Amino acid sequence: MSKTLPRPVTAETTMFEIAQLAGVSESTVSRALSGSPLVNENTRNRILKIARSANYTVNINARNLRQKRTRTIEVLIPLAEYGRQHMSDPFYLDMLGVLADALSERHYDMLLTKRAPWAKGVETNSIQCGRADGIIIMSQGQDLEALRSFTDLYPQVVVWGGHLREDDYIVVGTDNVAGGKLATEHLMKIGRKRIAFLGDPAEPEIALRQEGYRKAFSDNGIAVDESLIFSAPFDAREARASAEKMLQSGVKFDAIFCASDVIAMSAITTLRNAGLEVPRDVSIVGYDDILIASSFGPSLTTVSQRIQDGGKTMVDLLLQRIEGKSVDTTLLPVELIVRESCGAQ
Repeated sequence: MSKTLPRPVTAETTMFEIAQLAGVSESTVSRALSGSPLVNENTRNRILKIARSANYTVNINARNLRQKRTRTIEVLIPLAEYGRQHMSDPFYLDMLGVLADALSERHYDMLLTKRAPWAKGVETNSIQCGRADGIIIMSQGQDLEALRSFTDLYPQVVVWGGHLREDDYIVVGTDNVAGGKLATEHLMKIGRKRIAFLGDPAEPEIALRQEGYRKAFSDNGIAVDESLIFSAPFDAREARASAEKMLQSGVKFDAIFCASDVIAMSAITTLRNAGLEVPRDVSIVGYDDILIASSFGPSLTTVSQRIQDGGKTMVDLLLQRIEGKSVDTTLLPVELIVRESCGAQ
């Protein structure tokens, strides 16, 4: 008995017939058309080619209603009410661009917000009220207890930040301790003796970077001079004020490990205004490798946060989390990008 071949694709072609033509199951067709990472690239391209030839379209609203999905991801930048980091921070802007592209490739929309769901006066969150399928939180912030309580209730969350041993929510970020140690030891290797630290350890990531700074000294048998440690927020204006206080303190230093690139650029501006030259008088190393770091004058030596890889990883892990899969905290390897500001080129 001969096997009946599926009819040629037409405007009336169904998902079942696309599956027959592609030699896959209907569920695979459905996943491919929705951008699921479970379908390999060759299979997805074959299915999309067949679907396009038939002008096949997916009823997005009907599919989302069946799946109880919004195909929207909230990206939350939980800015502290007293204002230390802004939405215009270059790190956030660089990361938002990566997240927008990664979500678009998966056929998801991005909802950008800045009020944390645990903030005073906020009664519902985007998952609870059905505005988003999950949340990417772009900073741990300083209210860690509130963050832990929220992620206990809503597991469809991925957080950018530092890995804190007591937390069980999913984190993506760099190994901040290793990064801080790498930056500090580089300054030691190029002959700098009085290495200062500039950053706010009230922020979890910065505390870990300072831990790496301290570890570099202890591992090299050198005592940390506490007079060389200065607090500086992410805000450029306040960071410049912190650098000015550092100069006014009279403490001698020939290098600074700055806990972010914005702090590093603020410090360079302050030093220049005081008549000091970077890197001749003071070597500077930052942290992040934002886009502007390579074109700043002098170009900034910095620890890379691998922003491209980090953004894509957050999207991948969150979408797997939404599908009920088990995922783990991911720390990206650190890399020192050596440029002009440290004087080692």
